[in-house]
Amino acid sequence: MHHVQVKSSGNVGDVDRRIIAALQLNGRATWKQVAAAVGATESTVARRGQQLLDAGIVTVTGVLDHLRCGLGISLQVRLRCRPGTANVVAEALAGLEVARFVSVVTGSADVAAELVVPHHRDVASVLVDGLPQPDDIVETEAMVVVRKFSAVEEWDTGLLGPEAVALLRPDGTQPDHREWHEPERLSAQEFAIAEVLAADGRASYSQIAAAVGVSHSTAARRVESLVRRGCLRFRTVFEARLIGLDVEFLQWLTVEPGELENVGAQLAKQGSTRYVSATAGRFNLCLHGVLPGYGDLYHYMTAVIGALPGIHTADMTLQARTLKRAWVRTGTDGTRMKEPPR
Repeated sequence: MHHVQVKSSGNVGDVDRRIIAALQLNGRATWKQVAAAVGATESTVARRGQQLLDAGIVTVTGVLDHLRCGLGISLQVRLRCRPGTANVVAEALAGLEVARFVSVVTGSADVAAELVVPHHRDVASVLVDGLPQPDDIVETEAMVVVRKFSAVEEWDTGLLGPEAVALLRPDGTQPDHREWHEPERLSAQEFAIAEVLAADGRASYSQIAAAVGVSHSTAARRVESLVRRGCLRFRTVFEARLIGLDVEFLQWLTVEPGELENVGAQLAKQGSTRYVSATAGRFNLCLHGVLPGYGDLYHYMTAVIGALPGIHTADMTLQARTLKRAWVRTGTDGTRMKEPPR
């Protein structure tokens, strides 16, 4: 895997950046494990790491895989808005329960979102009936995600070396996104556990047990089962600029069908790629990426995207303000908004 070269950020210290990178590798790692990975004392890491979490600068959340659990399908949506209304539309979208990701973007679209709905036909009613001022939206384009090549929780920032990666991800395996599976049927107890972890992905088994009303051992078994079956994943939410990656973007590609598997797999290996999926629509590949700065965009467009076979269209939109990530609402300062858990 090729990693981007991150630059220093003045907002947090070097130890903080390394803690963030460690939590990105494993959001439920113990402070002892994080300390070993970042090369600092456990007391320092525990104090500073908890400060990052308490301030909402970093959030760890448990996310159910909606496809694996039969909870709906994912759509990547691009919206063009009437002049001056992009922020209003984005705020309204972010308030919808079905919105998993919402960002104001620059370029050929004004707002980009990921919606999780029972069926692709439901997206029209969401954008018409679910928004207070649907006339602010001039044009929408919704593309169903049909296969993921990589997800954000798998991303490695590149700030820590291979020893740290091996320590925090000891099994070395990645989730299997390649095939559709028969949905797993979750019990009411498992949904309750998932709700606790959505609010706090680092909740201990004792905290989960107390909240759900089960034993410590049962809580541990249920969480481990959800993870093993591919139903539950842990996502670390933070602003990429904190670790020196100042440009977040969405790349929309039209790729020859015969090259789609190859291009998706190659892009998944790039250190700048946080998420990439195949979609049904005008663009058949959607990518979320990060780069250190604007000076890196030209090289990315020419040397990375330009080197791939079978690409007919490459449309890049830059994220100007992201309001929601992995169901987590974020304020204008990028920290987690205080609201009831989803």
